[in-house]
Amino acid sequence: QVQLVESGGGLVQAGDSLRLSCAASGRTFSSYALGWFRQAPGKERTFVAALTWISGITDYADSVKGPFTIARDNAKNTVYLQMNSVKAEDTAVYCCAAGGWYSGTYYPKTPNAYNYWGQGTQVTVSS
Repeated sequence: QVQLVESGGGLVQAGDSLRLSCAASGRTFSSYALGWFRQAPGKERTFVAALTWISGITDYADSVKGPFTIARDNAKNTVYLQMNSVKAEDTAVYCCAAGGWYSGTYYPKTPNAYNYWGQGTQVTVSS
């Protein structure tokens, strides 16, 4: 079992920066990838970024490449999503997930490939 707890969301203005945190616990989470997904009101959940815990390989959605950075702190078992120059369209509930693998293949951008999910943290960007 893997537990994920997100924090760091809030209300910010367009152009501001924000850092989300995802604290992971559980015996086997290090064998997974940790990903960030977001869901805006009335829209489907979409991929934001992912990082393989052991090798540190990263993937990003094209829409966030450059302004957003995913990173990990091994000592704290925490994955971060640094969000710079945020825009109104970044407003969403951001969820952390652990998994990304299905039948031995890595699918970092596919929500159904993730086994564990956090509760999410709301990010609201005012324009």
